[in-house]
Amino acid sequence: MYDQLTESDIKKIEEEIEYRKLVVRKEAIEAVKEARSHGDLSENFEYYAAKRDKNKNESRIRYLERMVKTARVISDDSKEDEVGINNTVQVYFEEDDETETYRLVTTVRGSSLKGLISIDSPLGKAILGHKVGDRVYIKVNDQYGYYVEIRAIENTQDDSQDKLRTF
Repeated sequence: MYDQLTESDIKKIEEEIEYRKLVVRKEAIEAVKEARSHGDLSENFEYYAAKRDKNKNESRIRYLERMVKTARVISDDSKEDEVGINNTVQVYFEEDDETETYRLVTTVRGSSLKGLISIDSPLGKAILGHKVGDRVYIKVNDQYGYYVEIRAIENTQDDSQDKLRTF
């Protein structure tokens, strides 16, 4: 697995694990007990649904614990004038003549629909470490790539609003 995670990512994952163990697990066990008390289990859909939800929660806990255990911790510090993790970057796409704003984040927080671009994505890999004014080639695959220009970099270290992507 070996995801690259920052200290704040690990902290958020540990908070989710604790919440799932203390709150969600308790609710799931109660739901299973309640459904079991309704009688015949062979035709009790509520029982099977409650068991499925309980197992889904336990699976998520194991997944998150394994992610923390195998993670490579990376720093989210960056130079003042370079693109780094948690920086908001304004990028000009030459091919489309459009300017977009993205925030570079680790893989577990990536969500292109919310403007959060993973440092493992082609765009994220290419612009990481570059400065305002740099023209960067984004290689998508062997046949296609495009150029972007970095227009602005804003240091946005406060990630208290970010949520981890859930699976």
